[in-house]
Order: sequence, then structure tokens, then C-alpha cells
Amino acid sequence: MDRNINGSSEEEDVNNNLSVDPQVEDRKLKGQLLREYRGNLGSLKQELKLKKRRKGKLPDEARQQLFDWWNRHYKWPYPSESQKLALAESTGLDQKQIKNWFVNQRVRHWKPWENMQIIAAMDASNNMDVSPSLL
Repeated sequence: MDRNINGSSEEEDVNNNLSVDPQVEDRKLKGQLLREYRGNLGSLKQELKLKKRRKGKLPDEARQQLFDWWNRHYKWPYPSESQKLALAESTGLDQKQIKNWFVNQRVRHWKPWENMQIIAAMDASNNMDVSPSLL
């Protein structure tokens, strides 16, 4: 009797192993997951697309607005928090993007020492004009 029980259970194991194809099961599972999460995949793709777009150049209109502010405040290009917030709202950028743009712009293009040298040279020339008249 033990033989029949063991023999039949071995046959069932062999039959079960033959009927289960891992590739078929994978395809079934993939199809089921796609049906259940199809709506979520679209929003995930869109979110990833937005994240990829954020890396790299900023939109031209936003950059132009930042350059305009930069040119108006070239002598001291440090926007206040309220100015950063206003720029973020008008450009559609994050405050972090605004902050990083100004940091990069100052590092790459702002040369306050040159301004100081020009001012010092102007002061020196003004002092030279005044001193001979005193003699």
C-alpha cells in the first residue's frame, strides 16, 4: 500500500513538473501585472520624462527672465528669498533651480574684483586731480 501511495505521489510530481512551463507562467504574470497597473505606467513614464527634461538646460523664456534680473542687478547679483520666490513663480522653475542658476552664473561670469579695480582706479584719478590744486 505504501508503494501505491509513494508511486502515485511521484507520478503526480512528474506530471506537475511537466505541465508547469516557467516561460508561460512568466508571460501570464506579466500580462496580469500589465492589466492591473497599465494606468500607473503611463503616469510613471510621464514623471520620468519630466525628470529627464529637468536635467540640462532650462527653458529659454526662464533663462531670459533670469538674465534680465542678472543684468539689472549686476553689481550685487544676490536675490533675496522673496525675489527668488517671485522668479520661481514667473519662470515656472523650482527655487532650488533658481538658486543653482545664480550660483553658477556668479561663479562663471561675475567678477566683483574687476568692478573694485575700476572703482579704485576712478577714485585714484579723482584724488590725483584734487591733490595738485592743493599744492
